[in-house]
Amino acid sequence: MPRLSLSWLGLGPLAASPWLLLLLVGASWLLARVLAWTYTFYDNCCRLRCFPQPPKRNWFWSHLGLIRSSEEGLLYTQDLARTYGDVWGWWVGPWHAVICIFYPTFIKPVLFAPAAIAPKDMVFYSFLKPWLGDGLLLSGGDKWSRHRRMLTPAFHFNILKTYVRIFNDSVNIMHAKWKCLASEGSAHLDMFEHISLMTLDSLQKCVFSFNSDCQEKPSEYISGVLELSALVRKRDEQIFLYMDSLYHLTSEGQRFRRVCRLVHDFTDSIIQERRRTLPDQGLDDLLKAKAKVKTLDFIDVLLLAKDEDGKELSDEDIRAEVDTFIDPNLSGCLSGHDTTASGLSWVLYNLARHPEHQERCRQEVRELLRDREPKEIEWDNLAQMPFLTMCIKESLRLHPPAVGTSQRCTQDIVLPDGRVIPKGVTCVISIFGTHHNPSVWPDAEVYDPFRFDPENTKERSPLAFIPFSAGPRNCIGQTFAMTEMKVVLALTLLRFRVLPAGEEPRRKPELILRAEGGLWLRVEPLSVGPQ
Repeated sequence: MPRLSLSWLGLGPLAASPWLLLLLVGASWLLARVLAWTYTFYDNCCRLRCFPQPPKRNWFWSHLGLIRSSEEGLLYTQDLARTYGDVWGWWVGPWHAVICIFYPTFIKPVLFAPAAIAPKDMVFYSFLKPWLGDGLLLSGGDKWSRHRRMLTPAFHFNILKTYVRIFNDSVNIMHAKWKCLASEGSAHLDMFEHISLMTLDSLQKCVFSFNSDCQEKPSEYISGVLELSALVRKRDEQIFLYMDSLYHLTSEGQRFRRVCRLVHDFTDSIIQERRRTLPDQGLDDLLKAKAKVKTLDFIDVLLLAKDEDGKELSDEDIRAEVDTFIDPNLSGCLSGHDTTASGLSWVLYNLARHPEHQERCRQEVRELLRDREPKEIEWDNLAQMPFLTMCIKESLRLHPPAVGTSQRCTQDIVLPDGRVIPKGVTCVISIFGTHHNPSVWPDAEVYDPFRFDPENTKERSPLAFIPFSAGPRNCIGQTFAMTEMKVVLALTLLRFRVLPAGEEPRRKPELILRAEGGLWLRVEPLSVGPQ
C-alpha cells in the first residue's frame, strides 16, 4: 500500500501519519459543522411553516427584491399585511429567514425581550460601525447596559431645559432665510433641505457648544456627516458590496473611510480640549456654574458620567455616543438631525394639506404667546400646546421617520398565540405597517389628530404607536426630539402659513422616510416675523 509523500513540504514519509490524522480531524470537524447547520436550518424551516409566506421569485433569490425603497414598495408591504396577516415569513435568499410583524400584541415579546435576547440585527447596522463605533445604537450586552445607564442623566429635564434657547435661536435663523426668500410673496422650499440644516445647527450647539453657521455657509464637518449618510444609503442598495473586503476596494469605500477620519478628528479634538478644561466638579455644581454663562452640552455630561464602580467613559466611547446622537439613522430614534428633520418636514406637509388643523395650532400658539416679546417658546410652554402635540403625534403615526427596526433572536421567542420565532431568525418590527394597520387604526390613511386626544387613547395598546420604538432599547432621546419639534413647529406656524406645492410627494423609505425629489411646500410670511 503506497504511503503519502510529503516531500514537497520538506517532510519525510515518517511524518505522513500525523498529517493524515490532522487532515481527518479537520475534515471531521467541517463535516460536523455542516451537518449541524443543515439540521438547524431544516428544523427552523419546519418551525417556520406556521407563518404564512408570499410567493417567492425563485428558489435562490426567494423574496429578495420584491420590496423596493419606493412608494410602490410601501403599498406592496401593506398589501402583504392585509393578505397574510399581522405576522408573516420572508426569505432573503435561500438561507436567511425573516419574520415581519405588524401588530402590537406580537410586537411586545420581541421589543420587550432583554437586549441580549433580541439585539439589533447587524447585517445593515455593521455598515455604520466604522463611523458610529460602539455607541448605544450598535453596542450590545453589558456594554450597552452600562452606557445606557451612564447616558440617561444627559436627557434629564434640567439639562433639556437649557436646550430650548438653542432651538429658538436655530429656528430664527432658518425663518430669517425663509422671509428673505419669500420677500416677493411666497417661497417654494424643499423642507428636508432647510430643516436638516437647522436641526444639524441645533445639535452641534447642544452637543459641542459649537456654532458652525452651517445654515448660512458650508461646513466641512456637516458636509462629512451628510456624505457619510449618503454613502451608507447607497451601500445598502448594493448587495454585492455588503462584504467589507469588497466595499473597501471601491472608490466609495475608500471615500467612506477618509470622511470617517475627518468626522472623528473633529469630534476627538473637541473632546480632548474639553477634557483639559473641564473643572473637577460634579454634575450639580457644573449645572449651577454653567447656567450663568452658557448651555451645558452633551460632551460635558458624558465627561462627568461615571458608572457604579466610579469608572468614566473613554474618549473613544464618548466619540461613539456623540456621533450616534448627531446622526443615529435607522435606529428607531428621533434624536438625530436627519430623523428629527424627517418628522418635522412631514408634520408641516400634513398641516399644509389640512389648513383647519394648521389654523387651530396657530391660534393655540398665539394665545400662549400673546403678551410675550420677543415671541419665543420656553420650557414651561411645552405642556401648554395640547393640540399641536396631537398634530405632531398623528404625523409621526402616518409618516414615522424610521419605518422599521430589526432584531436577531439569540433565543426562541414565544408569541402570544403559541407560535415560536426560532433562535437565529431576524424579526422586522414594521413601525410603518403597525401605524397603518386598519385593525389597529380605523381609517388608517386619514390624518386625524384627535386620535391622540387623551380620551381616545385609553383603550389603545401603547405599542400601537411606536415612532421611538419601545422596550429596553427605545429611543433615549425622545423627549429631546419632541421638545425640538414643538419649538420649531410652534414658531413656524406663528410666523408662516404653510401651503401645498405641486403634486403629491412619493414616499421613499431609506434610512429614514423621505420624499422622492424632496418634500416641497410653499411658505407665506404672516404679520409676526422672527425676532
